[in-house]
Amino acid sequence: MGIRVVLAEDQVMVLGALAALLELEGDIQVIAKAANGRDALRAAETMSPDVLVTDIEMPGLTGLEVAAALKASRPRVRTIILTTFARPGYLRRALDSGARATC
Repeated sequence: MGIRVVLAEDQVMVLGALAALLELEGDIQVIAKAANGRDALRAAETMSPDVLVTDIEMPGLTGLEVAAALKASRPRVRTIILTTFARPGYLRRALDSGARATC
């Protein structure tokens, strides 16, 4: 079965590109894609992926909020937060929210 991944990114082209690149790996399966934080949280809670890869800034809920909610409700789901923003404190906030990695 491999690694089951939920992707969350509000930029459609980036979401599609990430999904396509991950699906090139034989042991990774993208089981859901979400364009906002609420849909990402819903998908992660209902589909129980191994990993959630989420943008840090999204409409509805931020990636930080989604990570914190998953830490409480589905602690086995690992969260990776993606960002192009180099804002002070983002790394610390991401790790505090339950993210296992930031890129």
